[in-house]
Amino acid sequence: MEEKQYFVLVLAHSLHGRLRRIHIPHQTIYLGFLVLALSLLTVVGFLSSYIRMTWKVSNYNSLRQEVDVLRTKYRELQSVTRQKNEQLATLQLFASEVSVAYGLKRKPSGVDATEVALAPTYSESLDQYDFLRNASISKIYRSYPKQWQTNVRPSLWPVNGRILSPFGARTDPFSGEGALHTGVDLSASVGTPVRATADGIVSFASWSGRYGKTVVIDHGSGVQTLYAHLSQFDVIPGQEIRRGDTVGRSGGTGHTTGPHLHYEVRIGGNPMNPYKYLSQSPVTLSAHAGHDFPF
Repeated sequence: MEEKQYFVLVLAHSLHGRLRRIHIPHQTIYLGFLVLALSLLTVVGFLSSYIRMTWKVSNYNSLRQEVDVLRTKYRELQSVTRQKNEQLATLQLFASEVSVAYGLKRKPSGVDATEVALAPTYSESLDQYDFLRNASISKIYRSYPKQWQTNVRPSLWPVNGRILSPFGARTDPFSGEGALHTGVDLSASVGTPVRATADGIVSFASWSGRYGKTVVIDHGSGVQTLYAHLSQFDVIPGQEIRRGDTVGRSGGTGHTTGPHLHYEVRIGGNPMNPYKYLSQSPVTLSAHAGHDFPF
């Protein structure tokens, strides 16, 4: 019997209607299956590509967020590192000044200087700072008899300059309102040596708000002198000072309209009029004209 090369599809319009036969060749059926399979493969390929693309986009967004977080942390680390470097430089400068002041600086013995690190490490600077700080403000040091302090009454002009602003009520040069001037302003160009007006111990040498760079000397019995708006320090806290020694250089740091020295005398923490101390100075009183004392 001869094999048929086609399928017969019988269609009926109704139960009693006429039957209709449709001959569908095998090639047509095979071609239809092939087209269907290709369509399914195409759809599956598009779906897999879409899924891969979505996964890559999700990973990209996640990586970008991680990069943003890492960039923020890097900036924070940069800021911390910059602050640490500034603190290290400050500690190195402070340790160097203290070492020179106390005669502790020395060259390493038995080792070539070229083989020794010129700058101490951060931990070494901290250790040296703690040692010097404890040594300078220890109870033994503070209770040591200060028999050498003989000139404890302020009796010198800290700089050779005229009085720009006296002690007492005045108009604030910045706000224009009335204010109490707790000291006297003496004319002095930037870099002029500022001298201690009596024997004592430096109790403060640092930045002090509107006063700028400030040195305070404790003369005992509640008497203190203050030297403000300095451009640099020549003393450190805890250092013994004698009348006439240089404590710093005049300048214009802090809240000021120009270079000068702000000088105060305090008794029991209260500012006193320095004029009676300045006027009794036997060394420099003759160098100042009478109109320089507008009290």
